Amino acid sequence: MESGPPQEFGLYRIIFIIVITLAVAMGLLVGTLNSDMVNVDLLWVHLEWPLGLLILSALSMGLFLGLGLAWSFTILPLRIRLRKLRNENQA
Repeated sequence: MESGPPQEFGLYRIIFIIVITLAVAMGLLVGTLNSDMVNVDLLWVHLEWPLGLLILSALSMGLFLGLGLAWSFTILPLRIRLRKLRNENQA
């Protein structure tokens, strides 16, 4: 018998590689199709960025903000509740 990782691990790795490849391809596509320079004025900072970079930056900031809010309002309270219930069960 083989003593390697289960077959499911290989499938997850293949899916991960496909998703990363698609994300990089979409990023390159957005970046090349939106290469015009755009002025961004944020009161204290004045930036001149390519539109594709601005779109991808806004998308990634929104993604991280959404994931952070979802974690702090759903996952974190559930972990605290689980820890409390485990402590009560052990006592």
